[in-house]
Amino acid sequence: MGIDLRQVVAGILTLTMFVMLGQMIKRDHFDSLQDKLPGEAQDVQVDNANVIEKDGLVKLSKGSKGPWMKDSQELKPCWSRTTFDGIEQSRGYVTFSLTNGPEYHVSQMADAVVAARYLAAALVLPDIRGSRPGDERNFEDIYDVEKFMKSLDGVVKVVKQLPNEISIRDLAAVKVPNRVTEDHIVENVQPIFKSKGNIRLATYFPTVNMRKTTQKSSVDSVSCLGMFGTLELQPEVSEVVDSMIERLRTLSRKSDGLFIAVDLRVDVLENKNCHGSGTNVAKSCYNAQEIALFLRKVGFDTDTTIYLTQSKWDNSLSVLKDIFPKTYTKENIMPEEKKGKFLEFEGSELEKVIDFYICSKSDVFVPALSGLFYANVAGKRIALGKPQILVPADIPGTSATVTNYLSPYVAKKNHLAYSCFC
Repeated sequence: MGIDLRQVVAGILTLTMFVMLGQMIKRDHFDSLQDKLPGEAQDVQVDNANVIEKDGLVKLSKGSKGPWMKDSQELKPCWSRTTFDGIEQSRGYVTFSLTNGPEYHVSQMADAVVAARYLAAALVLPDIRGSRPGDERNFEDIYDVEKFMKSLDGVVKVVKQLPNEISIRDLAAVKVPNRVTEDHIVENVQPIFKSKGNIRLATYFPTVNMRKTTQKSSVDSVSCLGMFGTLELQPEVSEVVDSMIERLRTLSRKSDGLFIAVDLRVDVLENKNCHGSGTNVAKSCYNAQEIALFLRKVGFDTDTTIYLTQSKWDNSLSVLKDIFPKTYTKENIMPEEKKGKFLEFEGSELEKVIDFYICSKSDVFVPALSGLFYANVAGKRIALGKPQILVPADIPGTSATVTNYLSPYVAKKNHLAYSCFC
């Protein structure tokens, strides 16, 4: 049978058209969605990658797949215990609770230490209360009591409990804004303390940004110590966090043990307005698909290991796992014998603590949600010399490098941590 040359040519053309069509579909499905990812471009953009490298903020790591960045040197505290005057004789007590997770704990602790120091009051070891009824714990269930008390030695007197003769009902409740100032204490707290003798402090958050200010205050060093130098995990909790990080590194052999932590919680996404508002089309949160496309856009390989702060798997996360198969939640990587205690119910203080410290120690942190968790994880990472915080954003063009998405807390060095560490 003879071969019809026209049929052969037609077959080749048909095959070529199918290949081209497949490439177009793939490109439109992936790249076009990537280009449409909105974000806070006006905050995140930096002049160029060379500026960042010249300033020593971040250097790209050439030894592994993807745009991994090298850690910087761990920073040293600017405050020193020798700069503090001796403790005045205690004239009363300041009590308070740590609530709503570690991202709030660090701020609540800083405000309580500042207030107690200024008032010359003894600070009572706080209890820990979660957002769910019944989620109440002692301080030592999560944090190291001895290290906490030692950290404040010579700065603020700390007692483990109120004297028996003082009733909780006799405490005056006082609210202070996050990052409380000396002026606020003088005007609003000191008169009540002098009148009542003992107070119960509660911090409220008129803002969740942690940008440093140009205004200097005599309480700055005490605030830095309270925020960054007091809270350390107690041994059992620390061991669980370390074992989970080690597990993630074991799963990341193809990327030299490097992994990404993403703060993505489905319940929060469902309750927040993730759509753009106003003329800048800024977004405050990103879903699983947007995070997946963002990570691919900046160059992370599909074999990259990803840790999510989501407690248990949700079907809406499948799109992320389809692109990055090595995507895990706590239940996947926590030691089996620890799940009963640490995963007793979703959203507990223990779960939040695990997320906070894994996100603080991961090689890259991506906040899919804006807020205090992002802000205070950023502060801890800056102190640890881990500035690799990538914020999703819509930067025009296809040539933007990973450094274009570096958090403004790092790119602009405007985080409060830069006032506390040298």
